[in-house]
Amino acid sequence: MRANNIEILCTRQLQQHIVATVIENGITIDCVPFIKSELIVANEIVETVNVLAVKKITAIFTSTNAVEAVIQRLSTKPDWNIFCIGGVTKETVIGFFGEKAIKGTARNAEVLAEKIIDGNNNDELVFFCGDQRLDDLPQIVRKHSLQINEVIVYNTIYTPHVINKNYDGILFFSPSAVHSFFIENTITTDVILFAIGKTTADAIGTYVSNEILTSDWPRQEQLVEKLIGYFKTVKQEDRS
Repeated sequence: MRANNIEILCTRQLQQHIVATVIENGITIDCVPFIKSELIVANEIVETVNVLAVKKITAIFTSTNAVEAVIQRLSTKPDWNIFCIGGVTKETVIGFFGEKAIKGTARNAEVLAEKIIDGNNNDELVFFCGDQRLDDLPQIVRKHSLQINEVIVYNTIYTPHVINKNYDGILFFSPSAVHSFFIENTITTDVILFAIGKTTADAIGTYVSNEILTSDWPRQEQLVEKLIGYFKTVKQEDRS
């Protein structure tokens, strides 16, 4: 560990004010995206979204990309009940649909699935997602004899890069980014890994046994706070 010169790799772009906060805390950070999202432009998807827009459904979102993809296709603002992951996904939902539309939110897909089951009012359940979505949520819902329709509205494209620099820590924001990273890279056991949530941490654990720190909520700010807090503690220990 280079305690006086901490270097971090972030596997996605961060908002500039978040990068500034990291730098202000004496940490160097390189942002290299390992995935990109691509809107599905097929007419049938546009038609499906707009048919659902005039129905009273329970819409489910576990990613900001899915929310944005649906919004871009809507020709009218629907009256949906919405369950979504917290953090930026929730904020994006509120920005377009309004806070009253949200009937439940959670830190991860498994907990969100339980809330959907508990809050079910017999509306049609529609899970708007990407092609790399995990099975956890739909499987849990279906185990309770509930039907859930999946509408894939965007594709996740891996963009792997070979990383030749040695980092003290790496930030991961999705299982897809984890998989993309390890296509071309290996790491030493002393690298600290930071995960945006449980599913991302689980994905990391399939590749390495390094220490993994997980943010309490799925937000860039929270994961970066976890990063800064960890290395502040390391520096204090090195001084003592």
